[in-house]
Parts: sequence; C-alpha cells; structure tokens
Amino acid sequence: MKQAIWNDTVLAETDDCVIIDGHCYFPPESVRRDFLRPARMRTSCPRKGVAGYYDVVVNGKVNCKAAWSYPNPKAAAHAIKDYVAFWHGVSIVP
Repeated sequence: MKQAIWNDTVLAETDDCVIIDGHCYFPPESVRRDFLRPARMRTSCPRKGVAGYYDVVVNGKVNCKAAWSYPNPKAAAHAIKDYVAFWHGVSIVP
C-alpha cells in the first residue's frame, strides 16, 4: 500500500499507483480531494501533455503546487488520466 503523506495527514492511499519518471501517480478515487486546491500553474510535457497543479492544504498550512495531474493527457500517457502525483515535501511511503 503506497501513501502520500504531508503534515502528518494521508493525502492518498492505494495498491494501484502508476510509476512514471520516478513519480507515483495515484488513481483519482484514492486521493483525498478535500486537501487539494487548484493552483494557477500549468506545465507542458512533450510526452504527457499539459499538467494542472494543486496546492495541498492541511490544518491551515499550504504546500504550494505540491500535486499535479493530467486531465487531458496525450495518447502515450492515457494510463494516468486524472491520476495525481505529489512532490515538494509530500512523502510517498510504501
């Protein structure tokens, strides 16, 4: 079971994450969306498409742009459509 944890709070938990480029992408249904707030940042990957970012908000603390997903990925990345990955201090633990 993989978990994404920040500020002592489990943000996502699954046995079915997808690893791409060293990042663990969590299935949409495994993510606690109540801790995510859409951010304005977008980035583009030639293989995956345009990523949208989220701030992680837990107990009044904000971790800016600490999560992202691909709502409309390119064909090569269709397997991670709407999956969420984390970074910026969010721990991914087995």
